[in-house]
Amino acid sequence: GSGALCGSLTLLQCTEALGDESVESYDTYYNYDELTERLQSLALRYPHICNLTSIGQSGEGRELWVMRVTENPHRDTPGKPKFKYVGNMHGDETVSRQVLVYLVEYLLSLYGEEPRVTELVNSTDIYIMPSMNPDGFEQSTEGDCSGESGGRNNVHNVDLNRSFPDQFDGTKADPEQIPEVMAVIRWIQEKKFVLSGNLHGGTVVASYPFDDSASHPRQGQYSQAADDSLFRYLALVYAQNHPGMKTGQPNCPDSPTETFKDGITNGARWYDVPGGMQDYNYLFGNCLEITMELSCCKYPPASELHKEWDLNRESLLAYMEKVHIGVRGYVKDAVSGGALSDVSIVVAGINHNLTTGKYGDYYRLLLPGTYNITAVARGYSSMTVDHVEVTGGKAVQLNFTLAPVVSEAVGSITEPTTAMVPSTSLPHVPTDENNPTLVPPVLPLQPQEFRHHNYGDMELFLRKYSSEYTSITHLYSVGHSVEGRELYVMVISDNPNIHEHGEPEFKYIANMHGNEVVGRELLLNLIEYLCRNYGTDPEVTQLVNNTRIHIMPSMNPDGYEVAKEGDANGFKGRNNFNNIDLNRNFPDQFFPNTVVRQPETLAVMSWLSSIPFVLSANLHGGSLVVNYPFDDDKDGNTHYSPSPDDAVFQMVARAYSQENSLMHKGHPCEDRYPGEYFEDGITNGAKWYTVRGGMQDWNYVNTNCFEVTIELGCYKFPKAQDLPQYWEQNRRALLQFIHQVHVGVKGTVSDARDGSGIPNATISVEGIHHNVTTALTGDYWRLLVPGTYSITATAHGFKPVTIYATVQKGHAEQVNFRLSRLSSDNNDPSTSVPHVTQSPSDIALESLIKELSLGQGLEQLVRSTATESSFRYRRSKELSAFLRGLTLNFPKITYLHSLGQSVEFRTIWALEISNKPEEAEPSEPKIRFVAGIHGNAPVGTELLLEFAAFLCINYGKNPSITRLINETRIFIVPSVNPDGRERAIEKQCTSTQGSTNFNGKDLDTDFFGNASLRLLDAQPETKAMMNFILNRGFTLSVALDGGALVATYPYDKPVQTVENEGTLKYLAGVYANNHPKMHLGYGCSNNGLNDNIPNGVMRAAERQSHMGSMKDFSMDFGHCPEITVYTGCCLFPPAEQLFTAWAENKKALLSMLVEVHKGVRGMVRDKSGKPIVGAIIVLNRGVRVLTTEGGYFHALLAPGNHNIEAVADGYQQQHQKVLSNDAASSIIIEFNLDNSIFGFPREFVVASAAASMTALVVTACIIWCVCAAKSNRQKDGFHRLRQHHEEYEDEIRLTSMGSKKSLLSNEFKDESESDEETLYANKI
Repeated sequence: GSGALCGSLTLLQCTEALGDESVESYDTYYNYDELTERLQSLALRYPHICNLTSIGQSGEGRELWVMRVTENPHRDTPGKPKFKYVGNMHGDETVSRQVLVYLVEYLLSLYGEEPRVTELVNSTDIYIMPSMNPDGFEQSTEGDCSGESGGRNNVHNVDLNRSFPDQFDGTKADPEQIPEVMAVIRWIQEKKFVLSGNLHGGTVVASYPFDDSASHPRQGQYSQAADDSLFRYLALVYAQNHPGMKTGQPNCPDSPTETFKDGITNGARWYDVPGGMQDYNYLFGNCLEITMELSCCKYPPASELHKEWDLNRESLLAYMEKVHIGVRGYVKDAVSGGALSDVSIVVAGINHNLTTGKYGDYYRLLLPGTYNITAVARGYSSMTVDHVEVTGGKAVQLNFTLAPVVSEAVGSITEPTTAMVPSTSLPHVPTDENNPTLVPPVLPLQPQEFRHHNYGDMELFLRKYSSEYTSITHLYSVGHSVEGRELYVMVISDNPNIHEHGEPEFKYIANMHGNEVVGRELLLNLIEYLCRNYGTDPEVTQLVNNTRIHIMPSMNPDGYEVAKEGDANGFKGRNNFNNIDLNRNFPDQFFPNTVVRQPETLAVMSWLSSIPFVLSANLHGGSLVVNYPFDDDKDGNTHYSPSPDDAVFQMVARAYSQENSLMHKGHPCEDRYPGEYFEDGITNGAKWYTVRGGMQDWNYVNTNCFEVTIELGCYKFPKAQDLPQYWEQNRRALLQFIHQVHVGVKGTVSDARDGSGIPNATISVEGIHHNVTTALTGDYWRLLVPGTYSITATAHGFKPVTIYATVQKGHAEQVNFRLSRLSSDNNDPSTSVPHVTQSPSDIALESLIKELSLGQGLEQLVRSTATESSFRYRRSKELSAFLRGLTLNFPKITYLHSLGQSVEFRTIWALEISNKPEEAEPSEPKIRFVAGIHGNAPVGTELLLEFAAFLCINYGKNPSITRLINETRIFIVPSVNPDGRERAIEKQCTSTQGSTNFNGKDLDTDFFGNASLRLLDAQPETKAMMNFILNRGFTLSVALDGGALVATYPYDKPVQTVENEGTLKYLAGVYANNHPKMHLGYGCSNNGLNDNIPNGVMRAAERQSHMGSMKDFSMDFGHCPEITVYTGCCLFPPAEQLFTAWAENKKALLSMLVEVHKGVRGMVRDKSGKPIVGAIIVLNRGVRVLTTEGGYFHALLAPGNHNIEAVADGYQQQHQKVLSNDAASSIIIEFNLDNSIFGFPREFVVASAAASMTALVVTACIIWCVCAAKSNRQKDGFHRLRQHHEEYEDEIRLTSMGSKKSLLSNEFKDESESDEETLYANKI
């Protein structure tokens, strides 16, 4: 019985989940007292996700129990649609009563274990009423299939499903006689349910509205609702997931010939039911409801209950999930930002409206298609959004902001009134014709004050508008200028704090040259204009609702403060405080830029890389023209340098210039440059003059963003009295340019398997050699001129998809891609991967890893796990105390290992964090975090100490952190070189003091696995780490260092090729991409690394090659990939900067805990199921890993298809293919015992070999005795000579030594191999 309830869980797991006394027997009906006790018990056991209440009482005083199941069940949470199931409305139809109890138990017991249930409970407000007619049930008789024994009606003998208000007959029942119905009506009106199911019995079918018609023929009259197609779909969802219902042939004994096509029927066509509950829900309750008949027998024997639960379980879940289709969103007041309730949501062509709830939220279920949707409220101007595309997945988010209607006579705002809008017709909205004074034409409000704003004045202006228009503004800073002034950005959008899926990001930047001030003032004017006209001006409202607009009035506030009003064409204040021209300071695509990157430049680069901007303009002064990329080219000469998107740039540039009549004439500054002419007021940058290191080219080359530079006037710092005319000349152009973000194509790239968005997918257009990538949730925007294009979406691990799309003028064409995952060739038996039966815990972990890998999952985890931190540098003694403090405060998940001691006898600690520290769990991946190998770079040490505290503090509080710790063995070594750390000096960015250990040895040149390469013994710190690396079987290692901003991957030694380089580079890239600055690739000016670090990742030897590194040793001898992350340009920065370093690295460190669960993992066993330890797993015919205790292995791989071979002595070699993607692919490799050798029986060959070996040994002994004396000197000389000349080659060959490559690849190996190598080869 419990196995059915718990699905794929074992009986033991289910028993633990429910409690022994609560395991369902499925062979008993619960009477009222037993039902009450059962529900109360569940409510006590799961208080965090359920709440039991009564909505009223029956005629005989029994409670009408409702179990609410959702996250935070004691309060309403905006954004969660409400769903309900009602059972046992007819007291003698009893299957529903029990099935709904089972459903409650199913949801509660599997929450947190089964991802589908967890998501459903977290995202839905579920209400389940097992019995609406408890009095009738008590009068019914088990085994009565036809209802002859009574109990159908309530205690007053009234049929509850004929007692609701009817659309044709009104209300007929006496309220005193139907307390159950009156309680449900109040409940429906209060809750505003979205979707509902009413469970009955007597046949097997799903019936949908309407249940009756005006003339009430007994049957055969199809009574169609406005949402008929949607109702048919919802009924089919239930029927098609029910093995019996979907046949359409119930074969009920009392009506054996009755059939229902596809298992569904229109209610009235089946038989007329006036006063039914499902019609009331639809017509008066905002809710779509269908009626499910579950069994031919109304009150079957209890022995049938198990079967009925099995038949209905999937249908019940699938139907609930449909509450999330269609369109959803919020409606709010444009002026106050407050929620508007009871607003009608009108879908053109569907003659049925619904209204918003108390939070202004609405959920309009719709089938896939394109709709025009309007929000209408009394006292407000209605708002329509055309061409809303609804897909078959989760609901589209569509928010409305309604402006109060302004009365010209009184000048006041009409308060919204609550009124019932007839569902059969559109609400009446007053027009000018009906009442010319009520809705006069409204002209946009223009800015009131024109003056120059210094930094303090500008800051107050921004804060003022941010506080006055909180519903549409968000003020933030992207960084600081050299003198510490904030680089403010004002966001204006209907949801200003977040990136909305499908909504493009736009930006304006001004005052990059501090003395070019017109753009600064125009953007302040624009902020005022957008805020004051939002909700009243249709154009402004549309732009703000559909665009996230970022406005940076001043990128160079320091320069502005020294510039002078009246400066026509000077240079004072042009550059920043360090006298650097910021528009020559960006990395250039054609020439290296050796100028030190300025803080303003770095801040903007980081900002642009963190938000998926689509279109931008950089506002300058000194001429009157729109300048578009490229600004230079590879030969550095002044001539036309077109970008691949030259046509798009010309289109958006003209969109601005055409709205500025003076600019469009093309003759700027005639008194100063009389011969200068720009056709249509636009120009290619390099054709005008070349600019190296410009911002607009960097935007286009390095991000998804198209940027132009707009010169606004001939005078750089005009008098304040001239500012109004600049606004008048540019206000239309500023708005028209924002509109250009909505041209071309847009859409979502999603996984065809589950509909989840795919981030960083590539969108390419045939014939245009410039790609864009998808944002975190898979949405993209690609600007294009009108025409027909072949557009392709590609992503790692997915098959590319190409779609032809025609772009029309003035709007963006929606082009969505659903990509299928790459899969192995199922026709090749050698490539088939056996499926591993996953436990619920494994499934939940896989779901978590995918959630944290896609979209904003990791970012949300970072935001939800803030901890109080106090950063300072800790010396060895304090570090030890801190680690011991963690073990004392968190003893269940920590264990402190002493790896050894330094030269000066300081302990080298490794902190283990796991749910079972010190217990062997070979199936779990192990990750190693190491810092402090160079004592003069202690930032990594402090980051790892904070990381350890962060993990411990959030264990048991944050579900994601808890599961990661439960499923991973984490080892943190905060300081490898404590002696060097003691000698290092704070605030020394380049000093080498403390970089070596006490003996003056750079420890990262001391890791040699080949003893013949050593001139001296290994340092004690090195020995401790080498033993640690060799004995722990790590899956991944991350080492933190300093002095640069880059992630490096093996090798440090100069090798020609790197096996598995794609995976190693991918792992380093994951860290860099989750760091806000590192992935920009601008490096550090103090170490020669500046512009040549693509994506912030490089092979270590390209940075600085050397032998004996910890990274190389980990690869060659520990069989574990290690990346080294250089966390900052300064080796030993001031302690005040540690907080920033933590903020920058926190997400990246967490990403490594996610990555360690990817790749391929599994076990190797023989046919009898015996694990094979020491089997060699060969990845892509290169890298080797070994199976550990239990036959387990785990190898990290870049996304995509990979070949796997398994080799073990005495077994036939096995070969498989596997796909690596969001989470680790689990496989099992089984070996066949190879029972023959060279065609002879194994026993014969073994006996013969033994005899041969005996004879060979005797012969060898005789020869050795005769020749030993003569050969000693010669052999020793050859041995020494070879070591001298081939020492370098031996080190290069370490990779093969450590992994038995020579044995597998038949490589030559002479007798000079070291003892350590031989011992290690024998060991593995």
